[in-house]
Amino acid sequence: MASSEKVRGRVVDAHSHIGTMDAWQFYDLKEPVKPTVYEFPRAKDYLSHLDGLGVERGLVLPNYGIPVQEHAFSLNDLVLDAVTDNERLVGGLWVSFLPQNRDMTLRALEQAGTDGIVALKTTFLLGGNPDPTTWDEETRAVAEACFDAAERHGLVFHFHTSPGGASDIDNFVPLVEAYGKRVKIYLVHFGGGVSGHIKLVPRFLDWVEQGYQVYCDTTWTIGFGARWLMTEIERRGLGEDRVLFASDEPWSDFWSEYWKIYGAPVSDELKQRILCDNYDALYGTRT
Repeated sequence: MASSEKVRGRVVDAHSHIGTMDAWQFYDLKEPVKPTVYEFPRAKDYLSHLDGLGVERGLVLPNYGIPVQEHAFSLNDLVLDAVTDNERLVGGLWVSFLPQNRDMTLRALEQAGTDGIVALKTTFLLGGNPDPTTWDEETRAVAEACFDAAERHGLVFHFHTSPGGASDIDNFVPLVEAYGKRVKIYLVHFGGGVSGHIKLVPRFLDWVEQGYQVYCDTTWTIGFGARWLMTEIERRGLGEDRVLFASDEPWSDFWSEYWKIYGAPVSDELKQRILCDNYDALYGTRT
């Protein structure tokens, strides 16, 4: 994790994960594995990582990835401790729309007003669907509790996106259009693949133009994805305040994510907005 290289200028990481997970026997593997190689067990480990890179501040979320519903919820206390003890950090609480996770979600929402908590985070990799037209009454009740808390406390709602299955960007279109003028919706990974980028770049900027409160980062974007989004922002003259730099460590790689932004063929002004200024505007500063 240590690096002799430092970032150039101010950089803030808008999306990383803290906490540990057990090794897991994913897919059809014969043995449990831990694909991230390393993790950040405590806030001080993550802060040491930032210091090694020359990164100023960060937003931390529970680490997740194994198909155990309780696991990410169990790390909410770690996030709460991290943001309470460290002014360089803000955090997001793990929630779920699944009725089976209702009680854990409602307990998490009780902490939504804590100083330093600025976001909620969920995924549909572990079940469910973001499309509100698919929700039954119980699912809708839990989802509404989450959106109510986000609206009441001014939280940004982070949603994992990736191609195919429930997390495909197609399923997020009705969610954004149902809730995106009520709360800030942050599309993590910007679709996460070729099909997602092609579908999302024009639509994302259309949403901005239409008054939807949509945000994103460019983690997991493939080749052209971040470049196309940034050049379209400059061409259309809007959306420059809606993209944030993030590393998704330890699930992605800081330097590859950084150079997507820093090395892009766009203005230095837009790069600075993405690398730090948009984070300041969205989440404020605590130092």
